[in-house]
Amino acid sequence: MFDFKRTVSFFAAMAVLSSLCGCMSLDGPLPGSEGSSSETSADYDSGTPFSVVTTDTGVLTENTSAEPQIPQTEPPLTEPVTTTEPAISAEPPTAVSDVIVELGTVSTEARDYSSLDSESHGYGQGVHFDDLNRPRGAVEFNSGYSEYNATAINMTEEKVINLTFDQGYENGFTGKILDTLKEKGVKATFFVVGDYAEREPELVRRMIDEGHTVGSHSVNHYSMPELSEEEAVSEIMDLHRYVLENFGIQMNLFRPPKGEYSERSLAITSDLGYKTVLWSFAYADWDTDDQPDPDTALQKLIDRAHPGAIYLLHSVSETNAMILGDFIDAMLAEGYTFGCSF
Repeated sequence: MFDFKRTVSFFAAMAVLSSLCGCMSLDGPLPGSEGSSSETSADYDSGTPFSVVTTDTGVLTENTSAEPQIPQTEPPLTEPVTTTEPAISAEPPTAVSDVIVELGTVSTEARDYSSLDSESHGYGQGVHFDDLNRPRGAVEFNSGYSEYNATAINMTEEKVINLTFDQGYENGFTGKILDTLKEKGVKATFFVVGDYAEREPELVRRMIDEGHTVGSHSVNHYSMPELSEEEAVSEIMDLHRYVLENFGIQMNLFRPPKGEYSERSLAITSDLGYKTVLWSFAYADWDTDDQPDPDTALQKLIDRAHPGAIYLLHSVSETNAMILGDFIDAMLAEGYTFGCSF
């Protein structure tokens, strides 16, 4: 029997379905049916979400995925989501060619070394002092050679002492000296020769790791004024390269062996990017077979204290290892501090 109401309902449903297909403007499956996309877009006429596949150019295409997807209730992001990895700090340069300072790069003009005085001078701070207890020899050296980036004393009235140690060879006391400096919270500068850097890498590494400065005392401890320009450059830069390659630091302080210098040798050192550091206090502490009496030595170090002092001590000295802590305590009690800059 013909059922008019059911027939009308059937054709009405088909009309609605046909209208919906026409709004989608694609030949693919219906939303939520097999093969629909996991992405969602919005029907901007009705606000009803439906599944589509969107290419990079924004063109709608058929999705061939066979897995049924659940329609989402929010529209997609219009830009792809990207994540940014945390920035990783670059490792410090290790190649010498990346960071090394070569001859002539510091001076604004190439220097004519042949025009400079090559006479050798043996430095000594002297026994005459000014009203600040500063040795006049150190002050005069600064006045005469500061243009070559050379110093024997820090020109200040502040009560600051800079401790420096020459590392010619190891005599078993450097570890104790480092222990004392660490205990007292004092930093120092250690001038190493090439052989020492090669034979005592653990001690050199400890100096660096504990915040001390490592400077150059040349490769072979030759008198700098006696060398040719090429030899002088080699004495400084060969050790520079070795320390950079093996310890990862760039040295820029130089103490000429035996305290011997000339105007020419100071100029070469400066043009290599190094500062020459001499001293304003030193005493006879280097002879391991004739060490000074500890009490006498300690009093001498205390009596000669002065603003901007640069103390030269040898780490081969058993006496220095014994009295270092007491000397630091005495200077702190007198209002001195200890620096590590020149």
